[in-house]
Amino acid sequence: MESRRVTLKDIAKSLGVSVNTVSRALTGKDSVGEDTRTRIKEEARRLGYVPNSMARSLVLGSAMTLGLVITNPSNPFYARLISTIEQRGRVHGYSLMLLVTEESQDGDEAAAETLLRWGVDGALVVPVQSDGEHWDRLDESGVPVVCLNRDFPALELDFIGVDYDNAAYEATRHLIDGGARSLCLLEEDLPISPVADRTAGFRRALADAGLGAAGDPVLSVPTRRQESLALPWDPGDAYRIAQDIVSGGDLPDAIMVGNDYFALGVYRALNEAGLSAPRDVLVGGFGDHPFAAYLSPPLTTVRLPAADIGTTAVDVLLRRMKGSAGQPEKRRLPSELVVRASSRTGESPPT
Repeated sequence: MESRRVTLKDIAKSLGVSVNTVSRALTGKDSVGEDTRTRIKEEARRLGYVPNSMARSLVLGSAMTLGLVITNPSNPFYARLISTIEQRGRVHGYSLMLLVTEESQDGDEAAAETLLRWGVDGALVVPVQSDGEHWDRLDESGVPVVCLNRDFPALELDFIGVDYDNAAYEATRHLIDGGARSLCLLEEDLPISPVADRTAGFRRALADAGLGAAGDPVLSVPTRRQESLALPWDPGDAYRIAQDIVSGGDLPDAIMVGNDYFALGVYRALNEAGLSAPRDVLVGGFGDHPFAAYLSPPLTTVRLPAADIGTTAVDVLLRRMKGSAGQPEKRRLPSELVVRASSRTGESPPT
């Protein structure tokens, strides 16, 4: 016998109440008593009732869905962002449609087209920073767009991200205050605003401390995830660059890295040369990825406000979806420097 989807009418008939009462009870309306609401919910569970989202969307004139476009789901920062956005959206009754671009311009444009075709109510986007006009067009079509983590000044869109410039400045000042007078930064070579901002903050800290360098102290690490951009960063290239630094005979006092994965490569190069942090060189990272506290020595790093960004971005998007006007918001949230043994002078790793 073919199964049939349980309807509101079935629940109403079973309990001897009106369909309207069942609907109000299951949608949280205040005009239903708590005892009645409880009985209706229990009966809905017993009968196996599943809300028809498509029908609800037609009634409300809304898909009740938010689009989220990111570049790399393996990044712990984005994993936390996805979770926070999904939870915050669910509180307001919205489901989440997740799309991954893998740093591809074609993928970025296809994502915008997909969100428009599926009629999402709003979009949260980590843009590929080469040409973002399609996000402006999506916004102009009536689907509000909020950019995340990467600021694209050419776009007339809201932006919620990290104050990477100040975070890098504070982390670099910490190393300088610890006695470092020669420093280098291993930074990925993607042309994106977080990289540019971290580099700017690093250089500013050096300038404020009156520290120059014979060459450029910023070393580019070939762009991550060689086989697929959806894979985690590969510490291998940072390892090879760190090998060159170690074998060059002029070891800097401190090495900063643009993400904690690069610190894995730096640690290995130091270890193979019989060197260690912080005894021979101070090391600082970025991201406070789950493994950072368990390295030997534990890594000093910048903890990023992923949850705050996700919550703030959803709230800004919901306001736009309700018709809030005005100039685009550009908000950079503060991060936290987590000081551990890798940058504490006078300490040595356990033997």
